Formats: sequence, structure tokens, C-alpha cells
Amino acid sequence: MFLAERNVSSEATFTFLGFSDYPELQVPFFVVFLAVYSFSVVGNLGMIMIIKINPKLHTPMYFFLSHLSFVDFCYSSVIAPKMLLNLVVADRTISFSGRMVHFFFFCTFVVTELILFAVMVYDRFVAICNPLLYTVAMSQKLCAMLVVVSFVWGVACSLTLMCSALKLSFQGFNTINHFFCELSSLMSVSCSDSYLTQILLFIVATFNEIITLLIILTSYMFIVITALKMHSARGYRKAFSTCASHLTTITIFHGTILFLYCTPNSQ
Repeated sequence: MFLAERNVSSEATFTFLGFSDYPELQVPFFVVFLAVYSFSVVGNLGMIMIIKINPKLHTPMYFFLSHLSFVDFCYSSVIAPKMLLNLVVADRTISFSGRMVHFFFFCTFVVTELILFAVMVYDRFVAICNPLLYTVAMSQKLCAMLVVVSFVWGVACSLTLMCSALKLSFQGFNTINHFFCELSSLMSVSCSDSYLTQILLFIVATFNEIITLLIILTSYMFIVITALKMHSARGYRKAFSTCASHLTTITIFHGTILFLYCTPNSQ
């Protein structure tokens, strides 16, 4: 029975609706999204190259930033090329195996970025609250280990969700009201009960959000307390200026994930 369902699922095909409701805007959408994607690629790869060639930037903060740029480049490249292609071609189908591979890489890089955000806040916490111990506390070995753990955890979460998604069954031709391989949209077209997969997605997303947000909020609480105790206005401004852009990015990124996944019904 299970083998028969797997055979049916492996032969199933999926078509992205994407932005097909607006055929007159396909070309403008393509131009805008291509520009945004190009800007993202140039910005992220440029950041990595600058950090690599400039010895003054060989610090823990920029080490984490270079890996964050790499992860951001990777998951943008998982989504954007397929989305851009679907805007200019009539055939928007993707096979079941292709969809699973697409989802695996997307999920891996998103979870890894979540962890890296928390790691970067911890780095700022050590730098501002314990500046004299910064070079000792944030050693090269620890920095490398934190990055490796981020990627390993991203792969583990992605494999867990993908294994659950592989148990879903699909038949024939399926229409996905989305522009990339996202698990909630995949569950919506499954012909089998997706309740357990939906609960697992909720648990994984909520667990990652709670843990990383606790680290982020706790670290920023101590950063604010330390900054308020500074007698120097210059030190006060420097402390907040190094965290402002990071805090803005975290708010947008975490806000999106909380809205999409950390609800009992993620449809």
C-alpha cells in the first residue's frame, strides 16, 4: 500500500500558479524581480569578497556576516531563478522529486539564517557587554563551531520536514497557488491526511522561533542596559548603531516566519 502511494506520488507533477492572475504584469514583474535578485546577488557576493580581501574585517562580527551573506545568496538563488523562469514560460511544472529537492535547500538555508541571526546578536552582546574579554570569548574555534552548528541544525530540520512530506501522497496533476516549493502549499494539494505534517511544521517553526528570539531578546536586553550605563555619548551611539540594521532585519525576517508558520493553522 505504502509503495503504491509512493509510486503515485513520484509520478505526480506540480504546476505553480505564481502571478498568473496578472498576465499583463508578467513582464514588469520579471524586470522588477530580476533587478531585486541581481541586487541581492551583487550585494551578498560583494560583501563576501570585501570581507575576504580586507584584513581589517577579519573579525568575528564580519566572519558571521560573510556566512549570513552566503546563506542569503543561497536561498535567494533557490527561489528566484525558478520564479523568474515561470514568469516568461508557459510550462511551469515541476516533478515531485524536484519539488522535494527545492524544498530541502530552501528550508535548510532559512533555518540556518535564523540561527545565524541569533549567533550574531550573541556576538554583539559579548562585544558590548564584555569588551575586554571579547577576543578570548569569541575565539576563531568557537566562531567556526557556531557556524557549523547553524548549518547542521538547518539540515537536520530540513530533513525532518522532508521525511514527513515524503509520506504524503499525491496523484496526477496538482496546481500550487504559490511561486516556490513551500511545505504548506504542498500539504494543501495532498490527497492524504497532512495533519501530522502540519503539526510537525508548526512545532519545528515555533521551536526555532522561540529559541532564537529568546537569545536575541535576552542579548538585546543586556545590550540596552549596558549602553544606558555608558557615560560617553559616543559609546552610546556606537553601541546602538552597530545593532540598528541587524535589529531591523531580524524584525522583518522573524515577523514573516511568525505570521506564516507559528500559528496552529498554517494554511
